Amino acid sequence: MAKHVSAKPRAVADFKTAEDLLNVLPATAQVRDGHLCVGGVDMVDLAHEAGTALYVMDEDTIATQLRDYIKWTRYHWDEVDVVYAGKAFLSRAMAQLVADEDCCLDVSSGGELALALSAGFDPSRIYVHGNNKTDQELVECLQAGVGRIVVDSFEELERLSTLASERGVEQAVLIRVTPGIEADTHDYIKTGAEDSKFGFGLNSGSAFKAVRRASELPGIDFEGLHIHIGSQIYALQSFSAAIEVMVAFIAKIRDELGIETRLLDTGGGLGVAYGVPDEPSTIKDYGKVVIDDIKAECEKHGLPVPRMAVEPGRSIVANAGLTLYTVGVIKEIPDIRTYVSVDGGMSDNIRTSLYDAHYEALIANKADQPRTITVTVAGKHCESGDIVVSDGPLQEVERGDILCVCSTGAYAQSLSNNYNKQVRPGVVWVKDGQWRWVVNRETYDDLMRTDAIEPVR
Repeated sequence: MAKHVSAKPRAVADFKTAEDLLNVLPATAQVRDGHLCVGGVDMVDLAHEAGTALYVMDEDTIATQLRDYIKWTRYHWDEVDVVYAGKAFLSRAMAQLVADEDCCLDVSSGGELALALSAGFDPSRIYVHGNNKTDQELVECLQAGVGRIVVDSFEELERLSTLASERGVEQAVLIRVTPGIEADTHDYIKTGAEDSKFGFGLNSGSAFKAVRRASELPGIDFEGLHIHIGSQIYALQSFSAAIEVMVAFIAKIRDELGIETRLLDTGGGLGVAYGVPDEPSTIKDYGKVVIDDIKAECEKHGLPVPRMAVEPGRSIVANAGLTLYTVGVIKEIPDIRTYVSVDGGMSDNIRTSLYDAHYEALIANKADQPRTITVTVAGKHCESGDIVVSDGPLQEVERGDILCVCSTGAYAQSLSNNYNKQVRPGVVWVKDGQWRWVVNRETYDDLMRTDAIEPVR
């Protein structure tokens, strides 16, 4: 069974080198001449050339993860959409890679939709999410011709019907259901329980009413159901429990409404390794459990097997990415803690502050040396909670070292911000010994581009 043991980091030196951290690094990571290399690129040289703070992502690792999801879901059933959840990380290069690997794309805002369209992504392969879609966003979806809109409330369903009918469009929708399943994950990233801002409650009867209403409204094509029980899930039985109740619900829809559910989207949530001891389930095991469980439950209820969809995001990009910083001030507080300050922090990775997330860190220019000390990696912002790694092992550290924080490919860049007017780092992709910008580093001019000084009207 997969195990997740990194929620509380061990506050001790562990004497591990980069070679011992490969489960939290990109697949191409290696140590060469004492330096960490990814995609054939020396991370120390890259930091000096491109500057820090810097997000680095390994293109081969991302592509391999996408291919593995296609392989290990369609191995069990041909009609499966692998829908990359763009909220984890999205750029035009990422959208193009998702398209190249025959995957669909999940967007959660008008901005994500606009970016995807600007990258030439086929709108018919886009799934649209959001618990409070504006009229403007819904119109943009209808005008673009998106494949599916995941409806989150009765009010949204009525508005979408009106907007679609006005435009002579019939829009395929999925009804988002909260199945009442408590996923084995952090409280802040549980979304399938009854008390959630997302979706229609199954146990309350709201989900059934939503399906019935969707089948009645003009401009609406009820295609199926969507669930997402949470993120960073290690226990595959959480998915099994949700599938069991959802297929039973599909049977109820058939029996009481005479309506066929043509698609079941089980969302995402497969966990990744953030800590050395973490042993998440494999994509192969995930695919077998999700797809085979749906097929088995459909057989039990005498249902045709619907088209299926899964929405991985974090597990596609998390371990493909890392963040490089330059070490600045080192402050030792005797008998308490050593703070290692870097040229970034909660503006480029707020997850530690939000979720008490755990990350592994290493010195890229000392990658072959053991982690012999325990430190807290602190950011440069005016907040005492501006911590990137709390009480984690590290090599002996000096000012000017290049510090690498592992597994930051998911949600670090997409949650980044300009607190203290800090410019956001750029994103570099590495492959075959070469690197390229896929998101440019912001400049001070970018900070002031939308700032307005106008006379009082």
